[in-house]
Amino acid sequence: MESILASSLLAKVTSVATLAKAGGAASGSFLAGLSTTAVTVGAVPVVLGAVGFTGAGITASSLAAKMMSVAAIANGGGVASGSLVATLQSIGAAGLSLSSKIAVGSAGSALVALVV
Repeated sequence: MESILASSLLAKVTSVATLAKAGGAASGSFLAGLSTTAVTVGAVPVVLGAVGFTGAGITASSLAAKMMSVAAIANGGGVASGSLVATLQSIGAAGLSLSSKIAVGSAGSALVALVV
């Protein structure tokens, strides 16, 4: 179940990146790659907030709340440290570190290159 929810989150990030690419610079250009990376990194906090991972905690009745419920049931009542839900909540609350921004930007650019 958690993998389905993660796939849904990935689909939203891909959708945002694809829409940004459609209105951006010529495909394959340096500018297109740079803008795709920036949009991908910039989209992460927006998408996480939209699905319920916020600075104030997990939003009630959101996709994040459902993910947390599934993770807690699977783990005997608590969300395990280092799990997908815990990591996404940490990013939603504190943002991405520099190394994470580089990793997400690179992965997003590669993903968009495959989509387009």
